[in-house]
Amino acid sequence: MLPSGENHPPRAVDSGLDEEVTAFRTRPLDAGPYPYLWLDALAIKVREDGRIVRTACVVASAVNAEGYREILGMDTFTSEDEAAWRVFLAGLAGRGLAGVQLVVSDGHRGLTNAIDALLPGASWQRSSAYPCSGRHDVVRMLPRWERALAA
Repeated sequence: MLPSGENHPPRAVDSGLDEEVTAFRTRPLDAGPYPYLWLDALAIKVREDGRIVRTACVVASAVNAEGYREILGMDTFTSEDEAAWRVFLAGLAGRGLAGVQLVVSDGHRGLTNAIDALLPGASWQRSSAYPCSGRHDVVRMLPRWERALAA
């Protein structure tokens, strides 16, 4: 084990990890149909070519045929736009994603356009994690003494 504060040799830390991640990200999705699909993205900063850049980490989870929630896939893109979501969803479909009846996500226009294009017939629902985009407007309408509780 290396002493605290020393740089760890890259291959010593992630030896074999790349293969496991690749196997996970390319495995066949054969536990379907997947009637309920959740899609989300997280903006993260990563080191790329010695610079820190903003990246969108996209994740898909679904309920499989046995009724268990399963992470179907994850990927990173330079931005969370329609093109990125189309590539991600096409990759999931190519691995066997089928039977989607309901997609739950935020209301990002690029994402909803990609859902419409690549998951025809699936209904869409805005995630309850995003109850309203104008939250500050709602808080402003409350009496002053209640604003601190809602913020």
